[in-house]
Amino acid sequence: MPDFDYTMEKLSDDLSICVTKDHRFGTDAFLLSDFARVRRKDLACDLGTGCGIIPLLWFRDRSEAPKKAYGVDIQELAVKQLAFTVQNAGLDKQMIPVQADLSDLSALKEKLPFGSFDVVTCNPPYKKANHGILSESSSDIIARHETMCSIEDVCKAAAKLLQFGGRLCICQRPERLLDVMEAMRKEKIEPKRVRFVQKRGDTAPWLFLVEGRKGGNRFLKVEQPLIIQDENGDFSTELKKIYRLI
Repeated sequence: MPDFDYTMEKLSDDLSICVTKDHRFGTDAFLLSDFARVRRKDLACDLGTGCGIIPLLWFRDRSEAPKKAYGVDIQELAVKQLAFTVQNAGLDKQMIPVQADLSDLSALKEKLPFGSFDVVTCNPPYKKANHGILSESSSDIIARHETMCSIEDVCKAAAKLLQFGGRLCICQRPERLLDVMEAMRKEKIEPKRVRFVQKRGDTAPWLFLVEGRKGGNRFLKVEQPLIIQDENGDFSTELKKIYRLI
Protein backbone atom coordinates (compact mmCIF):
# COMPACT_ATOMS: atom_id res chain seq x y z
CA MET A 1 0.00 0.00 0.00
CA PRO A 2 1.21 3.57 -0.69
CA ASP A 3 2.79 5.58 2.14
CA PHE A 4 0.69 8.67 1.31
CA ASP A 5 -2.96 9.73 1.48
CA TYR A 6 -4.79 9.10 -1.77
CA THR A 7 -8.08 8.33 -3.44
CA MET A 8 -8.84 6.32 -6.58
CA GLU A 9 -10.89 7.88 -9.37
CA LYS A 10 -12.45 5.71 -12.06
CA LEU A 11 -11.42 6.36 -15.68
CA SER A 12 -13.05 3.26 -17.18
CA ASP A 13 -14.48 -0.08 -16.05
CA ASP A 14 -11.01 -1.58 -15.55
CA LEU A 15 -8.88 1.50 -14.90
CA SER A 16 -8.75 3.79 -11.86
CA ILE A 17 -6.17 6.51 -11.21
CA CYS A 18 -4.47 7.35 -7.91
CA VAL A 19 -4.87 11.03 -7.02
CA THR A 20 -3.70 13.14 -4.08
CA LYS A 21 -4.12 16.77 -3.02
CA ASP A 22 -0.73 17.46 -4.64
CA HIS A 23 -1.23 15.62 -7.94
CA ARG A 24 -4.68 15.60 -9.49
CA PHE A 25 -6.12 16.60 -12.88
CA GLY A 26 -8.55 18.81 -14.76
CA THR A 27 -10.32 19.17 -18.09
CA ASP A 28 -7.20 20.31 -19.96
CA ALA A 29 -5.61 16.86 -19.44
CA PHE A 30 -8.56 15.15 -21.15
CA LEU A 31 -8.44 17.64 -24.03
CA LEU A 32 -4.71 17.18 -24.64
CA SER A 33 -4.86 13.40 -24.35
CA ASP A 34 -7.59 13.33 -27.00
CA PHE A 35 -5.92 15.94 -29.23
CA ALA A 36 -2.70 13.89 -29.39
CA ARG A 37 -4.46 11.15 -31.42
CA VAL A 38 -2.17 8.39 -30.15
CA ARG A 39 -2.31 5.20 -32.23
CA ARG A 40 -1.91 1.54 -31.30
CA LYS A 41 1.53 1.25 -32.90
CA ASP A 42 2.90 4.37 -31.21
CA LEU A 43 5.65 4.71 -28.64
CA ALA A 44 4.48 7.68 -26.58
CA CYS A 45 5.76 9.82 -23.74
CA ASP A 46 4.14 12.42 -21.47
CA LEU A 47 6.48 15.00 -19.93
CA GLY A 48 5.64 16.52 -16.53
CA THR A 49 3.03 13.83 -16.18
CA GLY A 50 1.95 14.46 -12.56
CA CYS A 51 -0.41 11.66 -11.57
CA GLY A 52 -0.15 10.31 -15.13
CA ILE A 53 -3.63 11.29 -16.27
CA ILE A 54 -2.73 12.13 -19.89
CA PRO A 55 -1.06 8.80 -20.81
CA LEU A 56 -3.43 6.76 -18.62
CA LEU A 57 -6.39 8.05 -20.62
CA TRP A 58 -4.89 6.29 -23.65
CA PHE A 59 -5.40 2.99 -21.79
CA ARG A 60 -9.11 3.38 -21.01
CA ASP A 61 -9.70 0.98 -23.90
CA ARG A 62 -6.81 -1.47 -23.92
CA SER A 63 -7.55 -2.47 -27.53
CA GLU A 64 -6.85 1.12 -28.66
CA ALA A 65 -3.87 1.77 -26.38
CA PRO A 66 -0.37 2.63 -27.64
CA LYS A 67 2.35 -0.01 -27.86
CA LYS A 68 4.06 1.54 -24.83
CA ALA A 69 3.90 4.84 -22.97
CA TYR A 70 6.20 6.60 -20.52
CA GLY A 71 5.17 9.14 -17.88
CA VAL A 72 8.01 11.44 -16.77
CA ASP A 73 8.02 13.75 -13.75
CA ILE A 74 10.65 15.34 -11.53
CA GLN A 75 8.58 14.90 -8.35
CA GLU A 76 8.94 11.69 -6.36
CA LEU A 77 5.33 11.63 -5.13
CA ALA A 78 3.95 12.00 -8.64
CA VAL A 79 6.00 9.05 -9.86
CA LYS A 80 4.96 6.99 -6.84
CA GLN A 81 1.31 7.74 -7.57
CA LEU A 82 1.65 6.73 -11.19
CA ALA A 83 3.55 3.57 -10.26
CA PHE A 84 0.75 2.56 -7.88
CA THR A 85 -1.89 3.17 -10.56
CA VAL A 86 0.10 1.15 -13.09
CA GLN A 87 0.58 -1.76 -10.71
CA ASN A 88 -3.06 -1.69 -9.61
CA ALA A 89 -4.23 -1.72 -13.25
CA GLY A 90 -1.84 -4.41 -14.45
CA LEU A 91 -0.16 -2.06 -16.93
CA ASP A 92 3.41 -2.77 -15.85
CA LYS A 93 4.58 -3.79 -19.34
CA GLN A 94 2.84 -0.95 -21.19
CA MET A 95 3.07 2.13 -18.94
CA ILE A 96 6.46 3.10 -17.50
CA PRO A 97 6.80 5.76 -14.74
CA VAL A 98 10.11 7.67 -14.86
CA GLN A 99 11.50 10.19 -12.38
CA ALA A 100 13.70 12.64 -14.27
CA ASP A 101 14.58 16.31 -14.74
CA LEU A 102 13.73 17.40 -18.30
CA SER A 103 16.39 20.09 -18.23
CA ASP A 104 19.15 17.50 -17.67
CA LEU A 105 19.27 15.88 -21.11
CA SER A 106 22.28 13.65 -20.39
CA ALA A 107 20.49 12.10 -17.41
CA LEU A 108 17.24 11.86 -19.38
CA LYS A 109 19.02 9.92 -22.11
CA GLU A 110 19.94 7.22 -19.59
CA LYS A 111 16.26 6.62 -18.78
CA LEU A 112 14.49 7.07 -22.12
CA PRO A 113 15.27 5.91 -25.67
CA PHE A 114 16.17 9.11 -27.53
CA GLY A 115 15.05 9.35 -31.16
CA SER A 116 12.43 6.61 -30.76
CA PHE A 117 9.13 8.24 -29.86
CA ASP A 118 6.19 8.77 -32.21
CA VAL A 119 4.37 11.16 -29.87
CA VAL A 120 5.41 13.35 -26.94
CA THR A 121 2.82 15.28 -24.94
CA CYS A 122 3.12 17.93 -22.26
CA ASN A 123 0.71 19.99 -20.18
CA PRO A 124 3.39 22.46 -19.04
CA PRO A 125 3.38 25.14 -16.36
CA TYR A 126 1.17 27.95 -17.64
CA LYS A 127 2.93 30.87 -15.95
CA LYS A 128 6.44 32.14 -16.61
CA ALA A 129 8.84 32.08 -13.66
CA ASN A 130 8.50 35.12 -11.38
CA HIS A 131 5.11 36.02 -12.89
CA GLY A 132 1.97 36.02 -10.74
CA ILE A 133 1.39 34.98 -7.15
CA LEU A 134 3.04 31.68 -6.29
CA SER A 135 0.77 28.98 -4.86
CA GLU A 136 1.37 27.77 -1.33
CA SER A 137 2.43 24.17 -1.98
CA SER A 138 5.67 23.29 -3.76
CA SER A 139 3.82 20.83 -6.03
CA ASP A 140 1.44 23.61 -7.17
CA ILE A 141 4.35 25.98 -7.81
CA ILE A 142 6.11 23.38 -9.97
CA ALA A 143 2.89 22.55 -11.86
CA ARG A 144 1.82 26.15 -12.51
CA HIS A 145 5.03 28.20 -12.75
CA GLU A 146 8.16 27.65 -14.83
CA THR A 147 10.39 27.20 -11.79
CA MET A 148 11.62 23.69 -12.61
CA CYS A 149 10.70 23.38 -16.29
CA SER A 150 10.31 26.00 -19.04
CA ILE A 151 8.63 25.61 -22.42
CA GLU A 152 12.13 25.73 -23.92
CA ASP A 153 13.13 22.75 -21.73
CA VAL A 154 10.07 20.83 -22.92
CA CYS A 155 10.82 21.43 -26.59
CA LYS A 156 14.53 20.61 -26.21
CA ALA A 157 13.68 17.31 -24.50
CA ALA A 158 10.98 16.49 -27.06
CA ALA A 159 13.38 17.16 -29.95
CA LYS A 160 15.75 14.55 -28.49
CA LEU A 161 13.01 12.02 -27.74
CA LEU A 162 11.11 12.18 -31.05
CA GLN A 163 12.05 10.31 -34.18
CA PHE A 164 12.02 12.28 -37.45
CA GLY A 165 8.37 13.02 -38.24
CA GLY A 166 7.33 12.45 -34.62
CA ARG A 167 4.77 14.77 -33.04
CA LEU A 168 4.87 17.05 -29.98
CA CYS A 169 1.47 18.04 -28.55
CA ILE A 170 1.14 20.80 -25.95
CA CYS A 171 -1.68 22.73 -24.30
CA GLN A 172 -1.21 26.26 -22.98
CA ARG A 173 -2.95 29.54 -22.27
CA PRO A 174 -3.55 31.74 -25.36
CA GLU A 175 -1.18 34.45 -24.15
CA ARG A 176 1.69 31.93 -24.43
CA LEU A 177 0.95 30.95 -28.06
CA LEU A 178 3.98 32.68 -29.57
CA ASP A 179 6.27 31.45 -26.77
CA VAL A 180 5.29 27.86 -27.55
CA MET A 181 5.59 28.13 -31.31
CA GLU A 182 8.92 29.96 -31.12
CA ALA A 183 10.30 27.31 -28.75
CA MET A 184 9.11 24.54 -31.09
CA ARG A 185 10.66 26.10 -34.19
CA LYS A 186 13.95 26.72 -32.40
CA GLU A 187 14.21 22.93 -31.93
CA LYS A 188 13.15 22.14 -35.53
CA ILE A 189 9.66 21.06 -34.45
CA GLU A 190 7.31 22.76 -36.90
CA PRO A 191 3.82 23.75 -35.62
CA LYS A 192 1.35 21.96 -37.89
CA ARG A 193 -2.02 22.05 -36.13
CA VAL A 194 -3.61 24.37 -33.56
CA ARG A 195 -7.02 24.36 -31.92
CA PHE A 196 -8.47 26.91 -29.52
CA VAL A 197 -10.74 25.90 -26.64
CA GLN A 198 -13.68 28.12 -25.68
CA LYS A 199 -16.19 27.84 -22.87
CA ARG A 200 -18.94 28.90 -25.28
CA GLY A 201 -19.09 30.05 -28.86
CA ASP A 202 -19.34 33.70 -27.80
CA THR A 203 -16.40 33.68 -25.36
CA ALA A 204 -12.68 34.16 -25.91
CA PRO A 205 -10.45 31.04 -25.84
CA TRP A 206 -9.04 30.04 -22.45
CA LEU A 207 -6.72 27.34 -23.80
CA PHE A 208 -5.07 26.22 -27.04
CA LEU A 209 -3.83 22.84 -28.22
CA VAL A 210 -0.92 22.69 -30.64
CA GLU A 211 0.82 19.88 -32.50
CA GLY A 212 4.32 20.22 -33.94
CA ARG A 213 6.14 17.76 -36.17
CA LYS A 214 9.88 17.15 -35.96
CA GLY A 215 11.38 18.07 -39.32
CA GLY A 216 8.01 19.17 -40.73
CA ASN A 217 7.47 21.72 -43.48
CA ARG A 218 5.96 25.12 -42.76
CA PHE A 219 2.18 24.84 -42.93
CA LEU A 220 -0.19 25.48 -40.02
CA LYS A 221 -3.77 24.23 -39.93
CA VAL A 222 -6.10 26.12 -37.59
CA GLU A 223 -8.92 23.78 -36.62
CA GLN A 224 -12.43 24.80 -35.61
CA PRO A 225 -12.72 25.79 -31.92
CA LEU A 226 -13.50 23.18 -29.30
CA ILE A 227 -16.57 24.36 -27.40
CA ILE A 228 -16.95 23.18 -23.79
CA GLN A 229 -20.60 24.10 -23.08
CA ASP A 230 -23.77 23.92 -25.14
CA GLU A 231 -26.47 26.62 -25.20
CA ASN A 232 -27.98 25.22 -21.97
CA GLY A 233 -24.72 25.40 -20.04
CA ASP A 234 -24.25 21.62 -20.11
CA PHE A 235 -21.24 19.76 -21.48
CA SER A 236 -21.08 20.01 -25.27
CA THR A 237 -21.52 16.86 -27.33
CA GLU A 238 -17.81 16.84 -28.20
CA LEU A 239 -16.73 17.19 -24.57
CA LYS A 240 -19.09 14.35 -23.61
CA LYS A 241 -17.40 12.18 -26.24
CA ILE A 242 -13.94 13.09 -24.91
CA TYR A 243 -15.09 12.23 -21.37
CA ARG A 244 -16.72 9.09 -22.83
CA LEU A 245 -20.09 9.94 -21.34
CA ILE A 246 -21.78 9.07 -24.64
